[in-house]
Amino acid sequence: MLSIQEIMETIRMVQQENLDIRTITMGISLRDCCHGDHKAVGRRMYDKITRLAENLVRTGEEIEREYGIPIVNKRISVTPISMVGESSDTDDFGFFADVMDRAAGEVGVNFIGGFSALVHKGFTSGDSKLLKAIPNALAATQRVCASVNVATTKAGINMDAVYEMGKIIKEAAALTADKDGLACAKLVVFANVPEDNPFMAGAFHGIGEPECVINVGVSGPGVIKNAVDKAKDADFGTLAEIIKRTAFKVTRMGELVGRAASAKLGVPFGIVDLSLAPTPAVGDSVADILEGMGLERCGTHGTTAALALLNDAVKKGGAMASSYVGGLSGAFIPVSEDAGMIRAVSEGALSLDKLEAMTCVCSVGLDMIAVPGETSAETISAIIADEAAIGMVNQKTTAVRIIPAPGKKEGDYVEFGGLLGRAPVITVNKFSSTEFVRRGGRIPAPIQSLRN
Repeated sequence: MLSIQEIMETIRMVQQENLDIRTITMGISLRDCCHGDHKAVGRRMYDKITRLAENLVRTGEEIEREYGIPIVNKRISVTPISMVGESSDTDDFGFFADVMDRAAGEVGVNFIGGFSALVHKGFTSGDSKLLKAIPNALAATQRVCASVNVATTKAGINMDAVYEMGKIIKEAAALTADKDGLACAKLVVFANVPEDNPFMAGAFHGIGEPECVINVGVSGPGVIKNAVDKAKDADFGTLAEIIKRTAFKVTRMGELVGRAASAKLGVPFGIVDLSLAPTPAVGDSVADILEGMGLERCGTHGTTAALALLNDAVKKGGAMASSYVGGLSGAFIPVSEDAGMIRAVSEGALSLDKLEAMTCVCSVGLDMIAVPGETSAETISAIIADEAAIGMVNQKTTAVRIIPAPGKKEGDYVEFGGLLGRAPVITVNKFSSTEFVRRGGRIPAPIQSLRN
């Protein structure tokens, strides 16, 4: 049972510190939707998604009213479509993206993830068809999100897939040039992708997951920042304890909401992802937390150490609060979705190279980074390869969500609105990686992969 003190504390967090449930995500298996006729696959997909998620949005709204906790997004993730559509008679996987978009619109969710492929060791026919469809699918739909896993610690890095993703990202940006390359904001390239991530754009329903499941993504940078601000004279050990205790409270709230949604919908509860997911709102920034530790500006020397402390303390607090912590769980560092990160880039304190260093200790990777529109596919591929190498060697999830903004140059801004926010176009190294990227093949798995 929650005590009166805990309830009052949660109310304060919600009202004054931007605490919310960032997403309730329903994972749905579409493995039983496979068929030789692609139209039959589409009908099965649509019927199953709309049947299982029919009450998802209404349930989220009921829980908001009952508990007084904002639930910002209600979302769906599905089995990677490269698998679902592979045995069908079509080469145009954009058809399945349209089905996903219509189903998501029918049940009222804001995003549906799972237009995805796992290609860390190579391509099947379904993988190839899905990758070919990504640019047009993301440009033509409103709610569909895509992800591609190109590396794992066990398999190494599929550099053929990495090069292909650089070209796909460029094409997706060009198709949505009138929206600053918005399609790229719905596409993530992963290493060591988790199968139960509730956050977009990288969510999909993994093959080891149950038929249907509820996963919850919490947030709370503002809550952590407030706790850090109150501990100005604390040493790092004490500060870590304060962050840990605060993350414990946030995670407990997330599991409470997740289990309530599970009970109301009659669907198993999966995991709570305790990632600190910032927004463009003032006071809801991971960068502000790091600056609250004593950094003049996020990106200066010491930033990586501060982020390591934050990420570790958040995970430890979450692990104490719940036995079902999963997904990504840690601190996100997206540029466009974090007011403090935007400020740091604009003032020259935070560079692409520093962001890459920070991804060694953060929750995911290079997230919502706008680069000049003239940036080549090969350079984008090389950025993906660097990030995949960090994930592969360190046995952690890393990812790249990068937007080569058409017609924009360094210092310009891209504007997406809502949770996606706005971002300054960041400087990219001018020297070429073309010959490196075009070698192809697979970068072998590191020695630490041999653990059996």
